[in-house]
Amino acid sequence: MLGQHRSTQRKVPRGADDEQALTEDIIALAKQYGRDGYRRVTALLCHAGWTVNHKRVERIWRREGLKVPLRQPKRG
Repeated sequence: MLGQHRSTQRKVPRGADDEQALTEDIIALAKQYGRDGYRRVTALLCHAGWTVNHKRVERIWRREGLKVPLRQPKRG
């Protein structure tokens, strides 16, 4: 681009074309490992070959409403 300032040029946002497949894998791992949170699921995804950030996994985790069940206190 000639004759235009650099400040007028914007980066085109990178589309997350693997978002749906990643979401399905996160949900499947959350069902399989019910007591593990998003950090452990992130490690499992990295071990499975995904290049994924824990912040992205946490964002999808919250968006899908996934939760780790609370431990019941011991009585007696």
